[in-house]
Amino acid sequence: MPDCIFCVIVSGEIPANIVLRTPEVVAFTDLDPKAPTHILVIPTEHHENAASLAVANPVQAAAVLAATEQVATEAGLSDYRIVFNTGAEAGQSVFHAHAHVLGGRNLGWPPG
Repeated sequence: MPDCIFCVIVSGEIPANIVLRTPEVVAFTDLDPKAPTHILVIPTEHHENAASLAVANPVQAAAVLAATEQVATEAGLSDYRIVFNTGAEAGQSVFHAHAHVLGGRNLGWPPG
């Protein structure tokens, strides 16, 4: 989708600090990190959110999840959080499915 910033990153039209690229996923550091390590993992196909991705292309959804482990390991994280926001009220601001990989500090629950 031409108006989707993540699709534009996938196409290579704008730069990003890409840490992993495969035919199924692209992973890059978040420009507004919420933890010392904050990496976004997105499918190369456009899907509005993780749920729609899982329904439309479960193989690619699995690839996104597998890539979260790979980028976390490569970033030196043994403990990390994976977050999928679905919908504006849940905090989703870019409507292209994506996983947040967060780590590098204590992310205990509840936050505080």
